[in-house]
Amino acid sequence: MSSSRNPLVDSLTPLIVEAGVPLASYYVLKAAGASTFAALALSSVLPAVRTVWSALKGRNLNRLAALVLAVNVGGLALSAVSGDPRLMLAKDGALSSVVGIGILLSAAAGRPLMTSALKPWITKNSPDKAAAWDRLMAGSARFRRCETLFSVVWGGALLTECVARVVGAYTIPVDTMAGLGTVILVIAIGAAVVISGALAVGPMEKLVEGEAAAQGAASATASVGC
Repeated sequence: MSSSRNPLVDSLTPLIVEAGVPLASYYVLKAAGASTFAALALSSVLPAVRTVWSALKGRNLNRLAALVLAVNVGGLALSAVSGDPRLMLAKDGALSSVVGIGILLSAAAGRPLMTSALKPWITKNSPDKAAAWDRLMAGSARFRRCETLFSVVWGGALLTECVARVVGAYTIPVDTMAGLGTVILVIAIGAAVVISGALAVGPMEKLVEGEAAAQGAASATASVGC
């Protein structure tokens, strides 16, 4: 039996853990009588634990995961000092900005952070497609531009979401914004999926499929020749 993991599940897991679970926890804790500050703090525990675990189980420190953890801890510390739940909500926007800026800087440096999620999605755990990806990365300028564009779209979406969250944190009632923040995140992710799919994922899938098919035909021809 194959032990390969589903790329779709891997892609959705962070959204469920970091957005859905904290939101549900917040409203459960509020219903149980917890204060707004306590509910926000406790609902941040699971994402923080997940970030630490991801950093510890890897062979090397994930710099992006470390930034995420630093923003979480810093936001909780500042909110504890000020006692301001709005600051905790704005902290979520700061987290998106850190991640978004990190993605954009990695794209500018030619080492897009989003590639680790994009490659399994496009190759679908196929060795032939994975090999086609590697060949295209080495020899196709168009393919590399699409890879970079994918990260640019996601980085831009997260920065936009950051601005919306920070503005909302200080202009909308806290209980409303606690739920609306996740809605904003889902909208930003949905927009990024649609736009990056049209501009990057679709063209890259066609290039990978074409390259894999061409290599397969070449291998078949060589076998016949032998």
